[in-house]
Amino acid sequence: MTNRPAAVLSFWLAYVLTRPLGANIGDYLGSSHSDGGLGLGTLGTSVLFLGAILVVVSYLTVTHKDQTERAYHRAH
Repeated sequence: MTNRPAAVLSFWLAYVLTRPLGANIGDYLGSSHSDGGLGLGTLGTSVLFLGAILVVVSYLTVTHKDQTERAYHRAH
């Protein structure tokens, strides 16, 4: 069993640190060239992020690199 307060703190730290980072990257990718961005637009940025998520999830599903040895043995 995990230490619940530590798990909750870890979740919120990850959430608070990564949410603004993702928003800034999304703004940079979607903003026009004149505004200092790459000009992909909202659709292009969404497709790029969706593709990246699908690649990571597929990779982890096939390789099981995100599972600890104990969890892997329980599942198989």
